[in-house]
Amino acid sequence: MTECKDPMVDLELARAHGLTDGEYALILEILGRTPTYPELGIFSVMWSEHCSYKSSKVHLKTLPTTGKVVLQGPGENAGAIDIGEGLAAVFKIESHNHPSFISPVQGAATGVGGILRDIFTMGARPTASLDSIRFGPLEDPKHRYLLHGVVEGIGGYGNPVGVATVGGETQFHECYRGNILVNAFNLGIVDADRIFRAKAVGIGNPVIYAGSKTGRDGIHGASLLASAEFDEKTDEKLPTVQVGDPFTEKCLIEACLELMATDFIVGIQDMGAAGLTSSSFEMASSAGTGIEMDLDRIPTRAADLTPYEMLLSESQERMLMVAKAGCEAEVCKIFERWGLDAVVVGRVTDTGRMVIRSRDEIVVDIPVDPVADNSPELKRPYARPAEQDQRQTLTLESVAPEQDLQGALEALLDSPNLGSKEWVYRQYDQRVQGNTVLAPGGDAALIRIKHTDGTPTSHGLAMAVDCNPRWCFLDPYTGTLAAVAEAARNVACTGARPLAVTNCLNFGNPEKPDVMWQLVESIRGLGDACKAFDTPVISGNVSLYNETAGRAIYPTPTVVMVGRLDDWGQHAVSYFPSADLSIVLLGATREELAGSEWLALRRGIEAGMPPVVDLAHERRLQDLLCEGIAKGTIRAAHDVSDGGLAVALTEMCFTAPDGRSVGASVRLAATLRVDALLFGESTGRVLVATTNPEAVLRAANACSVPAQTIGKTGGERLRIESADTEVWIDASVKHLKKIWERAIPRRLSDGGAHEGGA
Repeated sequence: MTECKDPMVDLELARAHGLTDGEYALILEILGRTPTYPELGIFSVMWSEHCSYKSSKVHLKTLPTTGKVVLQGPGENAGAIDIGEGLAAVFKIESHNHPSFISPVQGAATGVGGILRDIFTMGARPTASLDSIRFGPLEDPKHRYLLHGVVEGIGGYGNPVGVATVGGETQFHECYRGNILVNAFNLGIVDADRIFRAKAVGIGNPVIYAGSKTGRDGIHGASLLASAEFDEKTDEKLPTVQVGDPFTEKCLIEACLELMATDFIVGIQDMGAAGLTSSSFEMASSAGTGIEMDLDRIPTRAADLTPYEMLLSESQERMLMVAKAGCEAEVCKIFERWGLDAVVVGRVTDTGRMVIRSRDEIVVDIPVDPVADNSPELKRPYARPAEQDQRQTLTLESVAPEQDLQGALEALLDSPNLGSKEWVYRQYDQRVQGNTVLAPGGDAALIRIKHTDGTPTSHGLAMAVDCNPRWCFLDPYTGTLAAVAEAARNVACTGARPLAVTNCLNFGNPEKPDVMWQLVESIRGLGDACKAFDTPVISGNVSLYNETAGRAIYPTPTVVMVGRLDDWGQHAVSYFPSADLSIVLLGATREELAGSEWLALRRGIEAGMPPVVDLAHERRLQDLLCEGIAKGTIRAAHDVSDGGLAVALTEMCFTAPDGRSVGASVRLAATLRVDALLFGESTGRVLVATTNPEAVLRAANACSVPAQTIGKTGGERLRIESADTEVWIDASVKHLKKIWERAIPRRLSDGGAHEGGA
């Protein structure tokens, strides 16, 4: 082994790379010698939390990942499910939290770019994106800046690439003041028999680098940025944020899909976190092979890049692939036609080792498996925090009843969490490619399914992203059950049947037993809900160390549910489509105010056990919705969730995409305290609009789903009263809509007080 002009590798340098003393000792044992500087860098990124999942993988193994529709489960760039007619849907959600906090535009942009590459690396054309973004209070100027930057980054990358952003969620809470969350999802369509995988197969086959040139951006983004909590030196980490180019990504998409239409390649992997290192090691490890590579052949943006920098760079828009021997020239020509670099940088071997040369000297010689598939697996201690009992203690008798019901509704509509998110999603291209049926603003997005040659089918795919972090803070198990249930319910509200899940588990420092307990409980909830719904987890991401100065975010297990609709034209909307429809409430309302937006906003309390989640009821409700919408009995369906029944009714009055409004008159039996009836967030409830309420009630009774007709649509006002005609809320829809529409914009402007007047 020839020595390079690099820093001397010792325990102190290993610690500076984020490795523990035990991990460094294991490296010495694996190699039987001191690692070179590039080798130390490789171990540091590949054994980082971000790349190895060392704290979570023992628990993730308990999740259901197989099923009759699953074509590819966890372990590849993305998961894939069978959606009929010889097609597969490929999808995944990923985090880009830390980079987005440091550099919001580029952090969010490269998060979008990375998830797109995960999808087209599998052979699928990226078709639809969702985003799940969370910030601190908008009263904080920094978080107004972060919101602007993240939205600019998402739109500024997704729009030029030509992929529709069809939905998402945006939330604000004090717990994200020091650590925002930016989770990006994408779904693509591929022929089921043309799914590509990241395997370096075929001894002697050439390894080809393609895409952008390698620079210094993103070095140690995976190990020292994404796998560590923030502190007072956070701003110094700006150089570790990657820089993206959506126009290059568009060319890369087209070049890769053109290549995948041939028989020239046998394996492909995008260079995401840890760049060239992760892509090469993962491809070799998954195939049980080795790779020999020459760094002198790597296209670079700087003449003086060291081996260490080339191996750890996270420069964007790059791919690594294994071609069939003899097809190298044809592969390179395709990329050259798209204005992209493509060069042979190595070959597949049977040694099970990664051997890397630079300037005719070996700088890396490492066995592949201990770095990748057999990386350290930790069984971190976890314990229920002592303060959890106090968090879950809430006596409703001690909570003062709401005296101004209409004022409470207006306050909820004016809150950034419940107000309109149009300021966010209007900056995204929602309909490019012409597949969007239901765009942002409803319970779930819905797209048409087309064959890969553009031929339309009658089928559709619905997708929804959900999580209530406050509930997960109060009880991570129940909160995660609720996240899965709500995502499935939202998908079913379109008429689509839930099929499979991807997730992004955002938590604090796993070295703390209380945070690790939150993660374990959340994974348990995710598994139990997905088993109950027969919706396997086919892909996902774990993002840990989301905390600053010792203060962690609330547990945020973001869940995306994808479902299939046999006939996309026979779908329900989430708003009242016309007057003279009967309004039916499906599901039971219980006296549950714990964890609600009302309790936090109007009483300043975040305490109690979250509402009960009945998984069997949720499954029956899904079936009822799908069947009722397919028969045309149910014309509109809207999930009752954040803000409760009053907010859900209000939203149905004015969220039609064409801007029209339809009022409603509702009468409710006051069998529990009125604020819980109107603003409680009991799970398993959906408002439906129908011309045939008797048929809906019969169907609900047949499948044991509580149901009651509560009102009619029509007029220009929302009126909610008791059974004995006591008026609780009576306001013009126009007035309520104005409050709702201005919730975020007025906080982003220089002023803008709440405007009253009913």
